[in-house]
Amino acid sequence: MLLIGCSIAGHAATLIPEEASRHINENATVYGLVASANYAVQAPTAPTFLNFGKPYPDQSFTAVIFESDRPKFGTPEIAMREKQVCVTGAIFLFEGKPAMIVRDPNQLQQR
Repeated sequence: MLLIGCSIAGHAATLIPEEASRHINENATVYGLVASANYAVQAPTAPTFLNFGKPYPDQSFTAVIFESDRPKFGTPEIAMREKQVCVTGAIFLFEGKPAMIVRDPNQLQQR
């Protein structure tokens, strides 16, 4: 499914969050609503989770920003919550659901 507004060069597929599970181990752009977001300060690597589709634990896709990369993004759990967002990178399974690690602000675009 090609979506307007998510033009990331070099990525053939633009997916809605519910399609991401069919594209594990592929590079793609996922576009959708960040339904919930959480900065897990106490967890190892203090990740920020941006949950697409539905709020955690029913999300269909998650973008993960580790604490080491967080200064590049500001406060994404606030800035991206309830926004339409494009995220680009490699999709993998995390706790049985599709996810993507985001290390560079160029991978994340608010629409």
